[in-house]
Amino acid sequence: MLTIEKVDTSSKSQVRRFVRIPYRLYKDHPQWVPALFIDAEDMLNRKKHPFYEHSEADFFIAVRDGRDVGRIAALVNRPYNQYHNARKAQFFLFECEDDSEAAHLLFESVAAWAKERELDTIVGPKGFGVVDGYGMLVEGFEHRAVMTMTSYNYEYYPRLVEEAGFEKEVDFISCYLSADSFNLPERIHSIARRVQERGSLAVQRFQTKKEVRAWAAKIGKTYNQAFVNNWEYYPLTDKEIAFLLANLMTIADPRLIKVITHGEDVVGFLFGFPDLSAGLQRAAGHLLPFGLAHIMREMRRTNWVAINGAGILPEFQGRGGNALLYSEMEKTIKEFSFKNAVLVLVAESAVDMRNDLENIGGKPYTNHRVYHKKL
Repeated sequence: MLTIEKVDTSSKSQVRRFVRIPYRLYKDHPQWVPALFIDAEDMLNRKKHPFYEHSEADFFIAVRDGRDVGRIAALVNRPYNQYHNARKAQFFLFECEDDSEAAHLLFESVAAWAKERELDTIVGPKGFGVVDGYGMLVEGFEHRAVMTMTSYNYEYYPRLVEEAGFEKEVDFISCYLSADSFNLPERIHSIARRVQERGSLAVQRFQTKKEVRAWAAKIGKTYNQAFVNNWEYYPLTDKEIAFLLANLMTIADPRLIKVITHGEDVVGFLFGFPDLSAGLQRAAGHLLPFGLAHIMREMRRTNWVAINGAGILPEFQGRGGNALLYSEMEKTIKEFSFKNAVLVLVAESAVDMRNDLENIGGKPYTNHRVYHKKL
């Protein structure tokens, strides 16, 4: 017998059931990277996560003969809908055994939830915020996920989604760069030096997390200006920016975060993170007693860097801003002796950046697809 149960998020045991489903499905899988339990449970915490201050989500588990075989989250992001004049629901956190009936009922639960709220389309996978990652893996199954910035799923997942009537919305490509082959033309570095010498643009570097936090408000303001044309964009609230920064700071090396300034204003940024995937795999969801030690050890020895957040305001892109951004990207990779870099989740609609990445040696690495379905 197959049933769908709605999660009572005030129940710790039900939250734990929902969160732990993928830890069983992917147990010991070499490419899957588990989130820490505390972070995964925060998504269901209506009192803690800033998403719930303006929006709504519910969670469902598929149960077959007393055994949890799948799960899904249904979301409505009201600021996104208001900004884009849309009536979209989102699905997220979809996990399922290779069970078409269970998957179908999970998606039907999201559809019924969306119709109750007079929404007309479902898109997903699409989460609570800008660092939850977008899409379902459709190419690159041989590669390990980049921490929890990108997702991993079995190869049968796209089939389950498409059998439920979903079609492609947009693809997000992650690009691989080898330190050995990443050599920008000298003219790019020359342009970057000239704009700094003229004083039109400067690079702000950091040594401590406290220094980064002091710039949080300005960085958040620039995000809300730099990505207004992106498919996934909506204006973040101050609390969302603070929550985002707090989460990023747990894995950040402040020396890998750079801000481009014009006078007193932030006009661009480059966020690099040491790839701690192997440490998270060894931690297996637990921060204590040994998980933190695994993560800190990996921070010292990883030779991979994830670049998740690179942008420059449009008005500075043709004034040396792009050259400065890519020059600093090369420095980030080489000055810290990283051998490998992944630029995470570049939308196919970001044509100029995709072309730039290919021109500097970036190779498509994984492809994550967001789907949509009209109701």
